[in-house]
Amino acid sequence: MSTNSRFSGTIYRSLLRRNSVFLAGIFTTAFVIEIAFDTAADKAWDSINRGKQWKDIESKYTQN
Repeated sequence: MSTNSRFSGTIYRSLLRRNSVFLAGIFTTAFVIEIAFDTAADKAWDSINRGKQWKDIESKYTQN
């Protein structure tokens, strides 16, 4: 038995055999990917628009 086959068998037996565990894994993975994508998109947006957003120019127009 090859290492790849043994590894995939272990994955199947531990994670994919039960539908509830499989779906929980899918939802968890989707949630983590969504958070990572949103964070990266926000950082890219802030980088492209640096100096043009209210959070960057607020101190010029407000008093503390």
